[in-house]
Amino acid sequence: MNRNQQIIRASLVGIAANLFLAAFKAVAGWLAGSVAIIMDAVNNLSDALSSVITIVGTKLSEKPADRNHPFGYGRVEYFSAIIISVIVLSTGILSLVESVKKIFNPTHPSYTAVTLTIIIVAIVVKLVLGWYVKKQGQRLKSNALEASGADATFDAVVTLSTLVSAGIMLFSGINLDGILGSIISLVIIKAGIEMIGAPVGQLLGESIPKDMMHNIEQDVKQFAGVLGVYDIILNYYGPNAIIGSLHISVPDTMAAVRIHGLTSSITKLLYEKYHIIITVGIYAVCTSEKGKELQKGIMNFVEHYPHVEQIHGYFYLEEKHTISFDVVPDDTIHDDNAFQCQLVQAIHEVYPDYAFNIVIDHIYCK
Repeated sequence: MNRNQQIIRASLVGIAANLFLAAFKAVAGWLAGSVAIIMDAVNNLSDALSSVITIVGTKLSEKPADRNHPFGYGRVEYFSAIIISVIVLSTGILSLVESVKKIFNPTHPSYTAVTLTIIIVAIVVKLVLGWYVKKQGQRLKSNALEASGADATFDAVVTLSTLVSAGIMLFSGINLDGILGSIISLVIIKAGIEMIGAPVGQLLGESIPKDMMHNIEQDVKQFAGVLGVYDIILNYYGPNAIIGSLHISVPDTMAAVRIHGLTSSITKLLYEKYHIIITVGIYAVCTSEKGKELQKGIMNFVEHYPHVEQIHGYFYLEEKHTISFDVVPDDTIHDDNAFQCQLVQAIHEVYPDYAFNIVIDHIYCK
């Protein structure tokens, strides 16, 4: 069973659980003659919507790539997660409004054995459902499934708060329904905002995790001839479609045929291990004694220049006396052009016989 099939299976479990609760409440409401319980059964039918959205989004993401979408439709999953997160956020806002009303105009609900049984069953089912769906979402790296699981969990928490409030009122006569509801509603609103953040971040081009960048660097450095790994850039087109690029530095004496074989091996490894479609660029490291001495001096100067974190991509075009390299400044530098001009001026004073082409670069990870 592949990833998408597992997501759909977990979503079907969510739909089945909500249908069970809807049927259970509808029968109990009909036997007890309670319109409120029957309406709550209808609410469970709407709760199944988040699972339906997850299934639809997963099926749409399976559409093959075409001319208009050459990297496929994997990002549809992010939109599914956003929609479900908005549902959670809306639930929190509506719950907050109703809870605040109860603070100023408290109600005194009455509970029977039937209603208490229904509440307890609903809490248990929703807690188990939320735990299961969210766990599957984390395992399968599905934002939509995680959001759907959180939706079920918050439903259980809201219902539990009602039960706790009823118990406090029964034993002490103090009505905390509105206060407890307001606190939980704020927690749900906060969680809804955080849930929206993950898929929106992916759509906006969120940077890759630092540990992932480190793992890629270590995997690529294991190949003979690779002297350094730089400029790792990844773009997510869904959980199973990551497009990116990186640069490796190799000795300038390495033959083109060996470079070809090396880059092919790297692209194959990263696709098999991370499902990344990668483009590999090349930086040539000077191996002649004269060139090495010049490179060592310039790199030493730049590495010790204030606010410089990294220098790479060094290249000396001897016939034009032009030296090029990339510089990564620290986070205190906000004006790349000004820093570039300052650095060029400083290094030109030490090496006046050369022209410098400096590119201000950045590290694209969290």
